[in-house]
Amino acid sequence: MAQKKHALLIFTKPPLPGIVKTRMTTEYGGFLTMEQAAGFYRNCFYDVCEMGMHALIELQQKNERMRAEDPTVDEIQYDFFCSTTPAECLDQVKDVFEAIGPWPMEVHFVVDEGSSFDEHFNDAYSKIFAMGYESVVAIGGDVPTMPKSHIKQAFQWLDYFQAIDKPGFTYAPCQECGTSMVGFSYNTPIDHTGVYYNMEGRPALDGYLEKLKEADVPSAYFDPVADVDEVTDLAHAVSCMKAIEEAAKYQDLFVPHRTLRWVEFMGIKVTTPPNDNHDPRDYLDGNADVPKEAAEPAADEELTIEDKQRIAKGMTAIRDVQAAEHAYERSKY
Repeated sequence: MAQKKHALLIFTKPPLPGIVKTRMTTEYGGFLTMEQAAGFYRNCFYDVCEMGMHALIELQQKNERMRAEDPTVDEIQYDFFCSTTPAECLDQVKDVFEAIGPWPMEVHFVVDEGSSFDEHFNDAYSKIFAMGYESVVAIGGDVPTMPKSHIKQAFQWLDYFQAIDKPGFTYAPCQECGTSMVGFSYNTPIDHTGVYYNMEGRPALDGYLEKLKEADVPSAYFDPVADVDEVTDLAHAVSCMKAIEEAAKYQDLFVPHRTLRWVEFMGIKVTTPPNDNHDPRDYLDGNADVPKEAAEPAADEELTIEDKQRIAKGMTAIRDVQAAEHAYERSKY
């Protein structure tokens, strides 16, 4: 029986006005004050931390049940880490946790250092690996819709890759070609160098993929999870969080209740422009023939401009579908 340690790592800044989520403030084209943006992030951060702890506790309990049935099963310890920078911020971040304690798990702290985000990322991972942890899975504090199943399965996949002697990598994209979750093991031949900080204009997700292919590292992909940086991100998150709250009546989902209550307290309503685009979908089925009367209107039939536009749109859609089908057929031979 082996003894292993895994770590969930949350990166954060102190949730103070002017420090976090400034792109959602009025100073940068948003609608929140600096104090309100900090309030959003604080509640979001609390939810993300609680979700992560729930995931780790469930993993720990599962391992204990397995070991009770079979003492030869590896003993695994799951720990929760929070990393911040610079060192002067550490006490402020600790105060954030203590403000609503106690927490269901002990919080371990590290200070990440470097001259770029890549170096800070590498430094935090290296410090935790130096403590004897086999794997680290990292997420940010601004992903309120992160499923706890992502966290649990990420560690399970890393265990699997180790078991087959192919140290691996786990990741979930965000909505902007970046990542919302990244995890790998101490002996996975990969790091973050050149992923986020590069002068080639290469997206972070593509940077990881290049490293995976170059080093032949097996990976596990998870559904994208959006972080919240812009006002549009917040709108998307609010709709998703409400859906999670409703679905949690039947599914084992973590509800970001603090963030939702903040949204309600702020009176934030998500709206979209009225949809006046009349789309009857008459001619969007690529397997259906175009009605003759639509393709060849009678000579004495007077069509409105809207009718002509609708027919032209339908014909274009059909041609696009047919072209795609022909391209697929050619690609098979």
